[in-house]
Amino acid sequence: MKKLDKIIVAFFVIIAIVLGIIFKFAFNKDYNNKYVEIYVKGQFYKKVSIKDNNFKEEIDIKTDLGENIVQIENGGVRIVDADCPDKVCIKDGFKDKVGSVLVCLPHKVVIQIKGQSTENEVDEVSQ
Repeated sequence: MKKLDKIIVAFFVIIAIVLGIIFKFAFNKDYNNKYVEIYVKGQFYKKVSIKDNNFKEEIDIKTDLGENIVQIENGGVRIVDADCPDKVCIKDGFKDKVGSVLVCLPHKVVIQIKGQSTENEVDEVSQ
C-alpha cells in the first residue's frame, strides 16, 4: 500500500469510530415506560408493560394459522415456542432494546418493543 492509501484507510477508520461513539450516546436513552405491543394478522392484539425487570408473563397466541408462545421477562421478550415449520422466530432469541422486533411470518405475528423516554413523552419508535 502506498502512503496515500494508508491515509485514506486511517481517515475512514477514524470516521467510523467517531460515528459509532455519536450513535452510542445519541440513541442510548433512558426509558421510563417500556412496553411490548403484539400484532396478529396486522391487528392490535395486546400491550404489556415491561418496565419492571421482575415482571414475568407468558402469552399463548392461537390463530387459525398456528400457535406461538411469547414469554415476557427480565425487561424483554422472546418467542419460546411456535408450531411453524422453520422456527426462525424462536431462533431470533431474547430482545430487550426499544425498537427491537420479533416476527413469525407463517403466523403473521409481530412483536415490537416500544418506549417513552424520560426526556419527552413521545414514543421513540413511532417518530
